[in-house]
Amino acid sequence: AFLGPPEVNISSCLNCINVTIKLPSSHLRDNEKLLSLIDIYEELDYYITLKTLDGEHKRPREKTTEEIFNTVIEELYPNRNYCASVMVSASLNKHSIPSAWKCISADSVAHQGYHIVAIAAAVCFSLMLVCALKCMHAGGYVLQKKSLPRALV
Repeated sequence: AFLGPPEVNISSCLNCINVTIKLPSSHLRDNEKLLSLIDIYEELDYYITLKTLDGEHKRPREKTTEEIFNTVIEELYPNRNYCASVMVSASLNKHSIPSAWKCISADSVAHQGYHIVAIAAAVCFSLMLVCALKCMHAGGYVLQKKSLPRALV
Protein backbone atom coordinates (compact mmCIF):
# COMPACT_ATOMS: atom_id res chain seq x y z
CA ALA A 1 0.00 0.00 0.00
CA PHE A 2 1.22 3.47 -0.87
CA LEU A 3 1.19 6.34 1.63
CA GLY A 4 0.07 9.66 0.28
CA PRO A 5 -0.14 12.12 -1.05
CA PRO A 6 -0.51 14.38 2.01
CA GLU A 7 -2.53 17.60 1.80
CA VAL A 8 -0.21 20.61 1.86
CA ASN A 9 -0.85 24.35 2.24
CA ILE A 10 1.78 27.03 2.52
CA SER A 11 1.71 30.63 3.69
CA SER A 12 4.46 33.21 3.78
CA CYS A 13 6.02 34.79 6.84
CA LEU A 14 9.01 37.07 7.35
CA ASN A 15 11.91 35.48 5.40
CA CYS A 16 10.20 32.12 5.87
CA ILE A 17 7.32 29.93 4.76
CA ASN A 18 4.85 28.10 6.97
CA VAL A 19 3.99 24.60 5.69
CA THR A 20 0.77 23.01 6.98
CA ILE A 21 0.51 19.27 6.39
CA LYS A 22 -2.51 17.00 6.72
CA LEU A 23 -1.64 13.32 6.60
CA PRO A 24 -3.31 11.21 3.93
CA SER A 25 -6.19 9.06 5.12
CA SER A 26 -5.85 5.31 5.34
CA HIS A 27 -8.37 2.80 4.03
CA LEU A 28 -8.17 0.50 7.05
CA ARG A 29 -11.14 0.24 9.38
CA ASP A 30 -11.53 -1.02 12.92
CA ASN A 31 -15.17 -1.69 13.87
CA GLU A 32 -16.40 0.64 11.09
CA LYS A 33 -14.10 3.46 12.32
CA LEU A 34 -11.68 4.67 9.68
CA LEU A 35 -8.18 4.45 11.15
CA SER A 36 -5.74 7.34 10.71
CA LEU A 37 -2.14 6.67 9.74
CA ILE A 38 -1.16 7.69 13.28
CA ASP A 39 -3.53 4.98 14.65
CA ILE A 40 -1.72 2.45 12.47
CA TYR A 41 1.95 3.54 12.62
CA GLU A 42 2.01 5.79 15.76
CA GLU A 43 4.83 7.86 14.25
CA LEU A 44 5.52 8.90 10.68
CA ASP A 45 8.48 10.45 8.92
CA TYR A 46 8.02 13.32 6.52
CA TYR A 47 10.36 14.95 4.06
CA ILE A 48 9.90 18.44 2.65
CA THR A 49 11.50 19.23 -0.70
CA LEU A 50 11.95 22.92 -1.50
CA LYS A 51 12.22 24.01 -5.11
CA THR A 52 13.74 27.38 -6.05
CA LEU A 53 15.25 28.86 -9.20
CA ASP A 54 18.54 27.13 -8.42
CA GLY A 55 17.10 23.62 -8.04
CA GLU A 56 15.48 21.27 -5.55
CA HIS A 57 16.64 20.88 -1.96
CA LYS A 58 15.46 17.90 0.09
CA ARG A 59 15.34 18.85 3.76
CA PRO A 60 16.30 16.42 6.55
CA ARG A 61 13.73 13.86 7.68
CA GLU A 62 11.38 14.96 10.45
CA LYS A 63 8.90 12.98 12.56
CA THR A 64 5.27 13.55 13.46
CA THR A 65 2.66 11.94 15.70
CA GLU A 66 -0.12 14.33 14.65
CA GLU A 67 -2.72 14.11 11.91
CA ILE A 68 -2.47 17.81 11.03
CA PHE A 69 0.68 19.78 11.86
CA ASN A 70 2.80 22.60 10.56
CA THR A 71 6.45 23.44 10.26
CA VAL A 72 8.21 26.72 9.50
CA ILE A 73 11.13 26.83 7.07
CA GLU A 74 13.24 29.83 8.02
CA GLU A 75 16.21 31.82 6.72
CA LEU A 76 14.84 32.15 3.21
CA TYR A 77 15.52 34.99 0.81
CA PRO A 78 12.76 37.63 0.82
CA ASN A 79 10.65 38.17 -2.32
CA ARG A 80 11.86 34.91 -3.84
CA ASN A 81 9.48 32.21 -5.03
CA TYR A 82 9.57 28.88 -3.20
CA CYS A 83 7.71 25.67 -3.97
CA ALA A 84 7.25 22.86 -1.46
CA SER A 85 6.32 19.20 -1.79
CA VAL A 86 5.90 16.80 1.13
CA MET A 87 6.37 13.04 1.22
CA VAL A 88 5.30 10.82 4.13
CA SER A 89 6.78 7.44 5.01
CA ALA A 90 6.58 4.96 7.89
CA SER A 91 9.20 2.63 9.30
CA LEU A 92 7.21 -0.33 7.95
CA ASN A 93 6.13 1.32 4.70
CA LYS A 94 8.58 3.18 2.47
CA HIS A 95 6.19 3.41 -0.52
CA SER A 96 4.94 6.96 -0.72
CA ILE A 97 3.45 9.45 -3.15
CA PRO A 98 4.63 13.06 -2.70
CA SER A 99 2.15 15.92 -2.56
CA ALA A 100 1.64 18.29 -5.48
CA TRP A 101 3.94 21.33 -5.51
CA LYS A 102 2.60 24.43 -3.73
CA CYS A 103 4.35 27.75 -4.40
CA ILE A 104 4.60 31.12 -2.64
CA SER A 105 7.00 34.05 -2.17
CA ALA A 106 8.72 34.63 1.16
CA ASP A 107 7.78 38.05 2.56
CA SER A 108 10.08 40.85 3.60
CA VAL A 109 9.40 43.83 5.89
CA ALA A 110 10.00 46.33 3.08
CA HIS A 111 7.62 44.42 0.82
CA GLN A 112 4.77 44.48 3.34
CA GLY A 113 5.36 48.09 4.39
CA TYR A 114 5.70 49.33 0.83
CA HIS A 115 2.00 48.92 -0.01
CA ILE A 116 0.91 50.91 3.05
CA VAL A 117 3.39 53.72 2.28
CA ALA A 118 2.32 53.85 -1.38
CA ILE A 119 -1.39 54.08 -0.48
CA ALA A 120 -0.76 56.74 2.20
CA ALA A 121 1.33 58.82 -0.26
CA ALA A 122 -1.40 58.59 -2.93
CA VAL A 123 -4.10 59.72 -0.46
CA CYS A 124 -1.95 62.65 0.77
CA PHE A 125 -1.17 63.73 -2.79
CA SER A 126 -4.86 63.60 -3.74
CA LEU A 127 -5.85 65.73 -0.72
CA MET A 128 -3.15 68.30 -1.50
CA LEU A 129 -4.32 68.49 -5.12
CA VAL A 130 -7.96 69.00 -4.07
CA CYS A 131 -6.92 71.76 -1.59
CA ALA A 132 -4.77 73.51 -4.21
CA LEU A 133 -7.63 73.46 -6.74
CA LYS A 134 -10.10 74.77 -4.12
CA CYS A 135 -7.75 77.68 -3.26
CA MET A 136 -7.19 78.50 -6.93
CA HIS A 137 -10.95 78.42 -7.55
CA ALA A 138 -11.61 80.67 -4.54
CA GLY A 139 -8.90 83.04 -5.75
CA GLY A 140 -10.56 83.18 -9.15
CA TYR A 141 -7.74 81.54 -11.13
CA VAL A 142 -9.79 78.50 -12.14
CA LEU A 143 -13.37 78.27 -13.49
CA GLN A 144 -14.16 82.00 -13.38
CA LYS A 145 -17.91 82.56 -13.38
CA LYS A 146 -17.97 86.30 -13.96
CA SER A 147 -15.60 88.47 -15.89
CA LEU A 148 -13.31 90.87 -14.04
CA PRO A 149 -14.51 94.47 -13.56
CA ARG A 150 -13.29 96.98 -16.18
CA ALA A 151 -11.02 98.71 -13.70
CA LEU A 152 -9.05 95.47 -13.10
CA VAL A 153 -8.65 94.63 -16.80
